[in-house]
Amino acid sequence: MAGMTAYAPLTAILGPTNTGKTHLAVERMLARRSGMIGLPLRLLAREIYDRVVREKGYRATALVTGEEKIVPPTARYFICTVEAMPLSFDAAFVAIDEIQLAADPERGHVFTDRILHARGTEETMLLGAESMRPIIRELVPDADIVSRERFSTLSYAGPTKLARLPRRSAIVAFSSDSVYAIAELIRRQRGGAAVVMGALSPRTRNAQVGLYQSGEVDYLIATDAVGMGLNMNVDHVAFAEREKFDGRRRRRLFASEMGQIAGRAGRFRQDGTFGETGQIKPFEHELIGAIENHAFPYLDQIQWRNSDLDLRSIDQLQLSLSRPSRNPLLRRTREPIDELSLGLLAKDEAIRDLGRTPQGTELIWDICRIPDFRKVSLDAHVRLINQILTHLRRPHGRLPTDFMAAQFDRLDKIGGDVHVLSQRLAQVRTWAYVAHRGDWTEEADFWRERAREVEDRLSDALHDHLTQRFVDRRTAALVKGLRADKALETELGTDGAVTVEGHAVGHLDGLMFRADAEGSALEARALRQAAEKALRPEINRRLGALARAGTDDLTLDAQGRIAWQDRAVAQLAAGASPFRPDIALIGGELGAPEAQVRAQGNIERCIRAQISRDLQPLLRLTSDEANQALSGMARGLAFRLAENGGAIARHEIDADVRALSAAERRALRRLGIRIGEFSVFMPALIKPRIARLSGLLRAVYQGDRLRAFQPAPGLMSVAADESRPAADHAAAGFQRCGPRIVRIDILERLADLVRDARAAGKNRDFELAPAMTSLLGCSVQDLRGVLSSLGFRRVRKGPDPEKAEGERWAKRRLRSTPVPARPAPAANTPFAALAALKPELAVQRPKRRKKRASGR
Repeated sequence: MAGMTAYAPLTAILGPTNTGKTHLAVERMLARRSGMIGLPLRLLAREIYDRVVREKGYRATALVTGEEKIVPPTARYFICTVEAMPLSFDAAFVAIDEIQLAADPERGHVFTDRILHARGTEETMLLGAESMRPIIRELVPDADIVSRERFSTLSYAGPTKLARLPRRSAIVAFSSDSVYAIAELIRRQRGGAAVVMGALSPRTRNAQVGLYQSGEVDYLIATDAVGMGLNMNVDHVAFAEREKFDGRRRRRLFASEMGQIAGRAGRFRQDGTFGETGQIKPFEHELIGAIENHAFPYLDQIQWRNSDLDLRSIDQLQLSLSRPSRNPLLRRTREPIDELSLGLLAKDEAIRDLGRTPQGTELIWDICRIPDFRKVSLDAHVRLINQILTHLRRPHGRLPTDFMAAQFDRLDKIGGDVHVLSQRLAQVRTWAYVAHRGDWTEEADFWRERAREVEDRLSDALHDHLTQRFVDRRTAALVKGLRADKALETELGTDGAVTVEGHAVGHLDGLMFRADAEGSALEARALRQAAEKALRPEINRRLGALARAGTDDLTLDAQGRIAWQDRAVAQLAAGASPFRPDIALIGGELGAPEAQVRAQGNIERCIRAQISRDLQPLLRLTSDEANQALSGMARGLAFRLAENGGAIARHEIDADVRALSAAERRALRRLGIRIGEFSVFMPALIKPRIARLSGLLRAVYQGDRLRAFQPAPGLMSVAADESRPAADHAAAGFQRCGPRIVRIDILERLADLVRDARAAGKNRDFELAPAMTSLLGCSVQDLRGVLSSLGFRRVRKGPDPEKAEGERWAKRRLRSTPVPARPAPAANTPFAALAALKPELAVQRPKRRKKRASGR
């Protein structure tokens, strides 16, 4: 161990995760006059740096990583990545974290070098896993090895589907594509997830972790970067993959690596769990036991590379780099990227010429050690560093200002998707590393600041894109508010727009809340639950107002909906009779049940009162008053009118009408019944508003309120609809006449025209007139069909079939065939009462009708 200096004391703190090793080291460092700690990740270095700044101040704290250097002149505490530790700094305290990474094929040799050579003048601490015990005992025999127990229990929870993972879970995968795919799935099924990867900038990583730590999202999708000391409140770690690419090949994770990651579950005294998810195969019993008991095989070798380099020439440098170790515990690192880059550059004769001096060789080696942040290919990386070297080997020995400006201008763009922004950030990290080499650029401070500004802008843009892509912020905010069991901040716009906790969630239309959910079932469920919690007071207030509303406060539309304050709040439903419909609230489920009952009951009373007022003439026909005022045939006729909606075609009851006495006719007139030429009807029911209501009630009673027969106002007739019964037309004040359904009062006006025309004719016939088609609003052909259905026949054709002029019609002669006697009426009916009162009329009616017919 040449080059090592004896310092005291030296302590190795070994144990699993959540033993407080890093926390202890920071506390020990801050208790000294100066200190330096080497950490495995830039992300973790930034986290520790922020903590030390809070305790010791900005001027006393330095941050040194490959891409970022914040070194105040008075800095006493250096927070570094292991590779960037300035070993020339004479610190009282030195700590190396995660020393088990000395076995990593790519970075391990750097950790080994720090274990062997980095020492504090007053205290040194090596922090890592128990698997390093024999290595430390052999390589650092003077170290005092201290084991620490985990603060909490880590247990296996078994496989769990992604959709059923518990809250506060970290899901681990080992490629950006896998991380993004899982995050997208979690967004759809659980509302969103934060993303943490080693390639993220500290700014992006902190923003993403903030989403998780604040509870805005309950899931964290991460690479193995989560296992390197990042402290978050994770209760469960779910492995979605067991293989990763280690820089050379894709391999299965070692048990110790899985233990390091699983150990992130449970912090301090809170227990944690781990398990599988997705398509991964179940863990073996041996692996489960090893992770739960933190019992992993001891390492028998760690990576090593000679750090005592010969810089006299490229050949001497390569020879010194390839020198093997004499200690069997130290395995020579195979082909790290800096050596591979050196080998490719050395093939260029111009570069070999530059490397014939120690200064030139040192510059070439410094260039080769530029990290490959882009991870595109070795050839692409070598081309980039060769471009940089080309500028630096010129007499001026600096990267031109316009060259540096072009690199940052090309990258200073926040457009593009997550992949594009990640690539730009990787390239910015390269130029940030270059800018922090103060002897490579003019105005190094300016380029460091420019690199920081560009990285911050790209980091913010990447965070925004990650959040937009993988977090449904509206759903996440609502779920968080619901979980907190607090009053949600709700705003209700004049147009009914509802916002909860600042997020638009839908519209409140009357009593009905309509959520704006167009995505997953989770979104719909969160919106519904938020609405139930936030809108319940407002819904109850509206239900209370409806329970106190009067008849004039409610309006009934043509489709049976009941509006209050211009909003539909209820609708008609089939009841015990056409004129006593039930009422169903439209919405209101968010309100209290008793408030719904009171509102529904009051609306029902108001609507029935309106029906009783508007249809009073029709309802009066079946009242006790009508029964007392009418007798015999008149009472039966009134009963039929009530059943048929207030109108009956005259030809259907002509015999009964003719049998009425003068007194019965007067009694019917007093009840508002008119015996017309073609109809027996009630004029009060033909008014448009009343007719629409009557037709609507009949359709509601039949169970199809949307099929109510309601011709548009102003129409005199419409085309016939054979699918409807005559009572539907009658209820709306219409009567079917052949090809047309004609308004009843229009039929009576047609009767007046016909009567006047017949009076002017010689043979009681009449000529068709344009006034008739104009009155009905139909064609001449339809007029012929109407007249035919009313008992008229054509006696002479006109000169033009398409016109009415010259065409004459007359009343159709009745056949002289006898009318069959009626069967005996059923007992307890108006017809039975009629038969009892006028038996002679019932017996003689067929004969009298025959005489009238024969007389004609």
